[in-house]
Amino acid sequence: MGRRGRSERVTLADVARLAGVSPTTASKVLNGRSDVGAKTRELVLGVMAEIGYKPTAVRHEQSRDNTLVTVLDIVESRYAGTVLQGILLAATTARAELLLRLPPGEPVSTSRTAARTWVEEQQASGVVGVIALAVAVPDPVLLAADDLGLPIVTIDPIDTTESRLVSIGSTNWAGGRSATEHVIKLGHRRIGWIGGPLGSAPSLERFHGYQAALDSAGVTPDRALVRHEAFSVEAGRRHGRDLLALADRPTAIVAGNDEIAVGVLAAAGDLGISVPGQLSVTGFDDTPQTQWTTPRLTSVRQPLEGMGRMAVETVLGMAEGVQPASRHLQLATSLSVRDSTGPAPA
Repeated sequence: MGRRGRSERVTLADVARLAGVSPTTASKVLNGRSDVGAKTRELVLGVMAEIGYKPTAVRHEQSRDNTLVTVLDIVESRYAGTVLQGILLAATTARAELLLRLPPGEPVSTSRTAARTWVEEQQASGVVGVIALAVAVPDPVLLAADDLGLPIVTIDPIDTTESRLVSIGSTNWAGGRSATEHVIKLGHRRIGWIGGPLGSAPSLERFHGYQAALDSAGVTPDRALVRHEAFSVEAGRRHGRDLLALADRPTAIVAGNDEIAVGVLAAAGDLGISVPGQLSVTGFDDTPQTQWTTPRLTSVRQPLEGMGRMAVETVLGMAEGVQPASRHLQLATSLSVRDSTGPAPA
């Protein structure tokens, strides 16, 4: 093996390839992990010395056994905070170090070479897996991670079309249907929908559940009662005001998440419409804020902490070579009925 020129960067992937081991094993050797055989350790260290490998980042000594990175860009939401609670609890139990990072920007998100370098840097610093929360993981990162053997698990991914992507979510379609069926049973027939972006797979699944419940009950859908925008209080309030200003306004609104539902409650308050006397409102996620609203919000419960725990268990298992039984794992939803829903007004 010849030593490379100074201008040509040697990567951990080069070490793994020349030593005939996986990048994960090479990373374990680099970080002094005890679960590597003596012969393998000697081989990898010999290759590092031979080709002049110098890590871009040296992991500090710590009592943890693994390092995980959670990538997210919605830290301020109650949804993200609840999922992170589950991730943190599971990481602590597994003695894994947890790092929080924003999604990689350019050039990582657009260049396969830059993405490969980013993934190598994660591995070199001791990272054994990445958890992406409600973000669209860029294709270059996915390809680089697949090439280098760094496991990635996504929670509620925006796009679920990538077949190699291991995702964890909830039964969004069933949740959207159960919320809609609930208000139908209460006698409502003018039922509005305010959801997240059309490009969001979870939001579309919930919307399709809403549509299925209407169809099953023989309720003719009215496109004038449907809105799609953002998972935010502001969007809920704005579209809530629009729907409630209609001459034939809805008597119930099914929201794509709790923040939208909170915005709808605010819109009803702005217009002097009583909840649930004149309007019933449902949310989705069942975050802690459902207990703080007036009235308390009926919401579809996602096992948010459970999704976080499962993500940690899955990505650590993948790091040890254990593949999940399914590429798309779903946890069951349930409806938490509270004070924001009631019988349809006469």
